[in-house]
Amino acid sequence: MKINLMDVRRQHEVYAAEYEEAALKVLRSGGYIGGAEVAAFEEEFAAYEGAKYGISCGNGTDAIVLALRALGIGRGDEVITVAWTFFATAESIAAVGATPVFIDVDPDTYCMDVNLVEAAITERTKAVLSVHFYGQSCDMDSLRSICKKHNLFLVADCAQSAGTKYKGERKHTLGDVSCFSFFPTKNLGGDGDGGMVLTDKEDIARACRSLKVHGSGKDGLWTLKWEYQLKGIDFPDNMPVGESKYYNYLIGYNSRLDAIQAAILRKKLTHMDEFVEGRRKNSRLYNEALNDTEFMTPVEATYCEHSYYIYALKHPKAQEVMKKIKEAGVPTGTYYPVPLHLQGAFAQLGYKEGDLPVTEDLSKTSFVLPVFPELYDEERNYIIEVMRNVLK
Repeated sequence: MKINLMDVRRQHEVYAAEYEEAALKVLRSGGYIGGAEVAAFEEEFAAYEGAKYGISCGNGTDAIVLALRALGIGRGDEVITVAWTFFATAESIAAVGATPVFIDVDPDTYCMDVNLVEAAITERTKAVLSVHFYGQSCDMDSLRSICKKHNLFLVADCAQSAGTKYKGERKHTLGDVSCFSFFPTKNLGGDGDGGMVLTDKEDIARACRSLKVHGSGKDGLWTLKWEYQLKGIDFPDNMPVGESKYYNYLIGYNSRLDAIQAAILRKKLTHMDEFVEGRRKNSRLYNEALNDTEFMTPVEATYCEHSYYIYALKHPKAQEVMKKIKEAGVPTGTYYPVPLHLQGAFAQLGYKEGDLPVTEDLSKTSFVLPVFPELYDEERNYIIEVMRNVLK
């Protein structure tokens, strides 16, 4: 049988009528940029994740860039993060002129090892950028405590964790700001690119709203005045002042969520709990079937209700295992084969193999299985059969 690692077409088919009606409504309206659909989705997604403010943008990478810029992070600053993540996490730090400082991850949760954070703090450190990896939440209470102690910002990369619960709640504003991706394969995926910044802080929200549209308008003016105030500098009295898009106060970006994406995402959001439960069900059945084998199944932290964007196993001979299960028609791969601290783009930072042993081991011994909620029972059963037989 033909099985896909992720199958966005199948997800669309389940509620196709809803999604296509929403898209057609936007197409007929002529309002393709911003508008009521975008505003409604920002409000609804923020409410779903327990935040006061939602600021949509073009993609998850932009969400991190906007968040860092809104916090005033830039050239000369350092941001502590992990190397076990997608490139965009650290790329965003570099994009604002700051330097990523990589630390290792916890061997059970694959999220930032909170015990390593304080040793990485220097006088240039301005923030900690945690990653809720594979749908597992970081230990946010510990990270908040460390950041408060050292007067650091806490940013969460939630690109893989929409719908994840932390201590019984969907609360993705436990840091100063959280960043989401709506790439089609994600827990909440659009029919194209999209991203969102969530925060409980009005100053961050207003800065992000302005930065995503060329630093313009009412929010741009407010943010610039706020920056002058923070620096203790009098606001110039000879500056052109206006609230339209033609008055630019910050060097920003063009990063907007299309109305058609917002409309589709609004419909998908109504089914979000169903999507997450489907992923959790598939993961639970994998765990039960493979628990007595040589495979190391995922560990779910006691404080977290994992949303399983990715279902990842470990095995010391992962490359051999992947080769055999691919031959049997089961798609797989490693997320991610080259850790960020060893990527060519960060060679100038001087990291070498052996610096982050847990991360490097994961890049060699971990691999993934299909876990998307629309996976058919017979497909999942076949995958389990293949996984058990491959060890023979």
